[in-house]
Amino acid sequence: MSRELPTRRLLLVHAHPDDETITTGATMARYAAEGALVTLVTCTRGEEGEIIPPALAHLGPERDDGLGAHRAGELAAAMRELGVTDHRFLGGPGRFRDSGMSGLDRNGRPGTFWSAGVDEAAALLVPVIREVRPQVLVTYDPRGGYGHPDHIQAHRVATRAAVLAADAAYEPAEASAPEPWAVARIYWTCVARTAAEKGLAELAAAGHPFPGTATVADLPGVVDDGEVTAAVAGGAYAAPKARAMAAHATQITVADGSFALSNGLGQPILTTEQFRLAGGADAARRDPGAVETDLFAEVAA
Repeated sequence: MSRELPTRRLLLVHAHPDDETITTGATMARYAAEGALVTLVTCTRGEEGEIIPPALAHLGPERDDGLGAHRAGELAAAMRELGVTDHRFLGGPGRFRDSGMSGLDRNGRPGTFWSAGVDEAAALLVPVIREVRPQVLVTYDPRGGYGHPDHIQAHRVATRAAVLAADAAYEPAEASAPEPWAVARIYWTCVARTAAEKGLAELAAAGHPFPGTATVADLPGVVDDGEVTAAVAGGAYAAPKARAMAAHATQITVADGSFALSNGLGQPILTTEQFRLAGGADAARRDPGAVETDLFAEVAA
């Protein structure tokens, strides 16, 4: 028997634990608080991530190789802070391994997300789409925001799964799935160049505790302002987003309204999160010049 679903349903497909909070944490918290079903699918456990706290260095792949399980715990803690109760790993925890940064020999090792066939991985996402029936799907652009193999693959898999989920003739081999479902809108995460420049300038002027300050080139998904088609104001959820980022302690250091990754470069915690409308059954925008403030604007239930 199918469960009764909330009126608004948002599905996010991210590559590793922490990606979801950095780029879409305030949006997730806002829609969860407003009663929407927010479903997060994370494609890997992030086993190859660089570890910030020295005391946890033993978790790395060259030693105990326990980082994936640890980051799964960090993700669960972050989702509690954002109020998101439906979070899953694609195919189950550990089905696909973190492929590492671009250009490494291990990118293509058997079992990595990058080495998986797109249709193979998409077949695991189709049942999720048909189960939760999202009107809105959020993922990355074709470059994955900054070129990481797993981000690029997440884009490909999410895009392909959306097509297959709407196809009445398609049945995933992994499991029987509910009725076909066409996603109304597919958005890519992004940051408007002006917003990135303003946030970094304000951070540098105010000061922060990190060794350096990031530049626009260090931020993923920066686009010209005119490419942004939606900006979701999440200022009311700044504190939950910051706490969720801090929960990803192996990857992120949070301090004084700013954060740094393992490179030690300070970045602002952005709470107005921006997106580009990229497709979907209802992708035609009524006013091409407008920037929507709601990902569900004028989308049918």
